[in-house]
Amino acid sequence: MDIRTTLSTTAVDDARLAEILANPGFGQHFSDHMLTVEWTPETGWHDARIEPYGPLTLDPATAVLHYAQETFEGMKAYRHEDGSIWSFRPEENAARMVRSSHRLALPVLEVPDFVDLVDELVRVDQRWVPDPAGEKSLYLRPFMFASEAFLGVRPAQHVTFMVIASPAGAYFKGGVRPVTLWLTEEYTRAGRGGMGAAKTGGNYASSLVAQQQATANGCDQVVFLDAQEGRYVEELGGMNLYFVYGDGRIVTPETGTILEGITRASIIELAGKLGFRVEERRVDIDEWREGVTSGEIKEIFACGTAAVVTPVGSLKWDGGEVPAAAEAGEVTMAVRKALVDVQYGRADDSFGWMHRIV
Repeated sequence: MDIRTTLSTTAVDDARLAEILANPGFGQHFSDHMLTVEWTPETGWHDARIEPYGPLTLDPATAVLHYAQETFEGMKAYRHEDGSIWSFRPEENAARMVRSSHRLALPVLEVPDFVDLVDELVRVDQRWVPDPAGEKSLYLRPFMFASEAFLGVRPAQHVTFMVIASPAGAYFKGGVRPVTLWLTEEYTRAGRGGMGAAKTGGNYASSLVAQQQATANGCDQVVFLDAQEGRYVEELGGMNLYFVYGDGRIVTPETGTILEGITRASIIELAGKLGFRVEERRVDIDEWREGVTSGEIKEIFACGTAAVVTPVGSLKWDGGEVPAAAEAGEVTMAVRKALVDVQYGRADDSFGWMHRIV
């Protein structure tokens, strides 16, 4: 796909960029450029362009504003010690967007095109990729939305795909520390046949009121149970879960109604290489409560692109609490180190996960 590039004449100067990269936070600053491609049934994907980052002009009737037909991805670019820049399993993000697009009745952007478009924006804005110290990275947000101006419930006939980039530090303030979780017994996130396995904004919007409850109760994140029986652990507001048992097993809730996380899938492979037996199955909330209380569950951790691997502390709900299984347990930190060492080029990439961009 041919890409037309118009460089910014007001790019952030080097001194200001150094200040930003020293303490980027998460999702607070954005690189100098953005990538855009458009789609219509007659033309297919066309008019690929990189241009200065800036506001969008949308008609008030733009379909996404009324019917939420959109998908997105989250991925990162990492600078290695030799200055080269890499992404982590970008073809898996591309494949997941294909699945999400099918579910949201959006056009498919083929995997090679997705990877090439993301790569090109990173090449143009490569100075925004932080040095690896402190495990900083450039967070990449590809997204697709219904950009046709119309009021009517049908798939849009004009769709826009974009990529923006934001330098990222630690997702949670204070770095790697156990996060406290709130169990919502009032709200669910997705049911059978729903959109839980699609990475779409509606899934995150539906989690926000429960996240407000979590915050009001002094917790970092919210835990959702299945919609049918209200018994089985599914996922957090933005991460997948793992349970470490005393006999060496690592268990993660099975997918189907929850998002198939790329970090989650990578940990399954990585933990197997580290000698653990990984099970994907349903996890009853009582198994969590009783397992931690009895000591059978030794550690719990959460994972996601933004947070990487994060230890889980206590679980709270209205009228009860289970204390932390462990404070940043040994297995949790071993899995985390193995993963980030591959991402930052400090360990051999035996899985072939890393994709060189620059």
